[in-house]
Amino acid sequence: MTVWFVLALMTAAAIFAVLWPLARRGRNLRSGSDVAVYRDQLDEIERDRAAGRIEDSEATAAQVEVSRRLIAAADAPTAALDAAPAVSATRRRRAVAVAALVLLPLGAAALYLALGSPWLPDQPLTTRVAVARQNQSIESLIAQVETHLERNPEDGRGWEVIAPIYLRLGRFEDAVTALRNVLRLNGETAERQAALGETLVYAANGIVTADAKAAFERAVVLDRSEVKARYFLGLAAEQDGKLAQAVATWRAMLEGATADAPWAEFVRRALARVEGKGGPSDEAAAAASDLSPEQRAVMIRGMVERLAERLHRDGSDVEGWLRLVRSYMVLGEREKARAAVADARRALATAPEKLRQLDERAKGLGLEG
Repeated sequence: MTVWFVLALMTAAAIFAVLWPLARRGRNLRSGSDVAVYRDQLDEIERDRAAGRIEDSEATAAQVEVSRRLIAAADAPTAALDAAPAVSATRRRRAVAVAALVLLPLGAAALYLALGSPWLPDQPLTTRVAVARQNQSIESLIAQVETHLERNPEDGRGWEVIAPIYLRLGRFEDAVTALRNVLRLNGETAERQAALGETLVYAANGIVTADAKAAFERAVVLDRSEVKARYFLGLAAEQDGKLAQAVATWRAMLEGATADAPWAEFVRRALARVEGKGGPSDEAAAAASDLSPEQRAVMIRGMVERLAERLHRDGSDVEGWLRLVRSYMVLGEREKARAAVADARRALATAPEKLRQLDERAKGLGLEG
């Protein structure tokens, strides 16, 4: 509020400074004192000519000009009568000046209040530059990087920069290509292998494919604490119907997590999902680790059968259907997997979004149609 008051005061002062001389009445410049001045000038010209400081011709011309002014000053009362039209014109000019000086600030203020934002704080130059850069077309920036990589395909840094951008934009195949180039040119690390595996999962509509699983396993070999790779290996186990293995994997992650690990809650939710949908309890998971392969297979088959029974009672769980289909595929029972897909389509017939998700995942497993 103080700033607005100061600005208004400065504007008023500027307007007053201009209007004051315009508002003052004109004075008659042709007074009796002017006659005396012009006479003194004639005497001075004569003295200069006598002293030889100016030529006779220059002195004569100066005397003629001063004499003309002397006569005009002597006739001032008569000239004032002829000056009435000039006074009227002066008044009109003053009126125009006053209107311009008053209306111009008011018009500028009204325009600023309508189109500007007087209540916003000033923005530093760095902020304005950042906003301008953000407004630049993302497609244009990507096109520039792609053009650069076409000319310099061995630029590993360029591939590493553009890979996560492709991933965020949903261009999964391009992201996979970029990450493979990163591994080839910049070398292998656990983080890069995990990033490749994650992108392969997204490209397969959430299915942990054999290539993705291989990337995650390689990441864990390079760094046993690689969180992303360990989580997806647990997801791969869940998708393969190895629920005990998924639980064991995620339990081990949580046991080694710090109190403020940002990913811990996400893993807990995944663990609860498996345990709440027919997955083994803590005790069952521990017991499964002590079973022989044959005994573990029997245990898994029993869990698959219980899952199938639950889904036939309540078929609205699309994730449950997908888990059942993957379990049959892992057990080598492809026909049962196809039958489960058909049952799921009937159960989800009134849920278009879930049906679309089912069809996409089934296609990823080679069970389309």
